[in-house]
Amino acid sequence: MKFIADTHTHTLASGHAYSTVIENAAAAAKAGLQFMCVTDHATTMPGAPHHWHFVNQRVLPSSLSGVRLLKGVEANILNGEGELDMPLYVYSDLEWVNASLHEAVFRASDKATHTQALINAMRSERVDAIAHAGNPSYPIDAEAVVREAVKCGVAIELNNSSLNGSRKGSEPNCLTLASLAKELGAWVTTGSDAHFSHNVGDLASVSELIQKVGLPKDQIITSDATLFEAFVTKRQSIRKQRVQADSSL
Repeated sequence: MKFIADTHTHTLASGHAYSTVIENAAAAAKAGLQFMCVTDHATTMPGAPHHWHFVNQRVLPSSLSGVRLLKGVEANILNGEGELDMPLYVYSDLEWVNASLHEAVFRASDKATHTQALINAMRSERVDAIAHAGNPSYPIDAEAVVREAVKCGVAIELNNSSLNGSRKGSEPNCLTLASLAKELGAWVTTGSDAHFSHNVGDLASVSELIQKVGLPKDQIITSDATLFEAFVTKRQSIRKQRVQADSSL
């Protein structure tokens, strides 16, 4: 399957990645992508930048090397309540928000806690996609998570890096998530999780998984530019409204 977007990429700003936005965009263009989400790690990840870094993404051009850039973040889920790790206002103008569990931030606990953390993060309406939910370090009730993703209109990410050893043991969990997404009608997005430019747009293992499961193209938001843009526009509107509402409390 051909993809038009990579919704999970990292730059030097993440602290443990090795390429610039310019280099990543050039790699995305070479891979034939139309869109690339810039999703550096949020502030509580060791080595990550201050939240002003994400506010100041407004200085980035709308496109580089002919690739549309979406200014975003990979936010850390902090606890079972699903709290994210930057001030509320920062999320208002972001174009893409991945949310995920990381060992350096969230101490692994039990399946119920991990599951509730993901569910509550989705219910916050600040999140566009749950990233690398197949991580075996954080067992989850996959069906409960996918059902909530359907209810909230949030995408489940299929993470190419997870399928290539970055989180060993993820493969069967990713297969389960993809199968449940197909069965329950969840949105799916595709992320390389590139920490070096050469990996931007490398979604080969995700493509194999999608073919194996038989996921319909119309559930994969990164399979079509019109579908992707409609998803992004809707999620941005929901996020802005929720941030405004929460800010007024």
